[in-house]
Amino acid sequence: MNWEENVRKVVPYVAGEQPNKPGMIKLNTNECPYPPAPGVERLLKRMDYTAFRLYPDPDTAILADALAEYYHVKREQIFVGVGSDDVISMAFMTFFNSGRPILFPDVTYSFYDVWANLHGIPYKTCPLDEEWHIRPGDYRQPNGGVIFPNPNAPTGLGERLETVEEIVRANRDVVVVVDEAYVDFGGRSALPLVEKYDNLLVVQTFSKSRAMAGMRIGFCIGSEKAIRYLNDVKFSFNSYTMNLPAQILGAEAVRDDVYFKAVTARIIATRERVKGELKALGFTFPDSKANFIFASHESLPAEEIFRALRQADIYVRYWNKPRISNSLRITIGTDEQMDILLAFLKEYVAKRR
Repeated sequence: MNWEENVRKVVPYVAGEQPNKPGMIKLNTNECPYPPAPGVERLLKRMDYTAFRLYPDPDTAILADALAEYYHVKREQIFVGVGSDDVISMAFMTFFNSGRPILFPDVTYSFYDVWANLHGIPYKTCPLDEEWHIRPGDYRQPNGGVIFPNPNAPTGLGERLETVEEIVRANRDVVVVVDEAYVDFGGRSALPLVEKYDNLLVVQTFSKSRAMAGMRIGFCIGSEKAIRYLNDVKFSFNSYTMNLPAQILGAEAVRDDVYFKAVTARIIATRERVKGELKALGFTFPDSKANFIFASHESLPAEEIFRALRQADIYVRYWNKPRISNSLRITIGTDEQMDILLAFLKEYVAKRR
């Protein structure tokens, strides 16, 4: 027998390109263009490295306590993972086991179908409408669970809280996961619904608005019962998932609310300015409430623009997939980075018209 016959073969998630070139403009993976909170740097410089010889706290108490205080929930309602991807994967393993298909949008975060296939979970996609919005009626069919981002990726559109609640209320017999990776840039969080619905999990991340993608910190908030189930799976998988520096520095990032709000406000202001500039160049896009813009040009193919930008060491994200093959996802960088992008596009569009 060939040993490869027993290998689990899956199609993996394809992450955004991670180039490392001097002078490049990297706008393809929705990272924050600004550094983490100043207290993070101060703590990092005086961290006691001798503590690294010990296992980290499996309960991530220092970070979970900071999150509970910030979001005004009980410590028992917090689950911490190694990035929100880890949290969502744990949720798939924990809650999506009925054998019925889980539901998520057809245009959405492209990791959802990967996790479903990895964990052997059937799934069905629900088409977004012509304006890229979720149609809540699609989520009234029998299912084994529901997950969707709000704001959505890659469109950037946010759904009304009433829409989210309609979906949660219609699916009380399964768990509904709302992925809020981009909520801090103008979306409306479903956290107020957690006390009302024990089948709701709200997932967030430090990778975007808290500028700590490199530390891999994610968390979710839900009912105490749901969090207990998640922890049971986590401790059956790996007790020591989050390293000590991430726990300590993550807690410090949460405490500096002034810096957090200043950074998100700055990114939002840049995003709104860039929307106007892109519109003047012939681009159209949904009204993003995320830290990116999902743009299509009125006459120039997205793939052509993507390749031209890449040749100039300006990196944006492009997918050759149904419905989105003529759009580019452009992360909001610093004002200086966006000015370089806009100058390139202005010249490029002028030449091609």
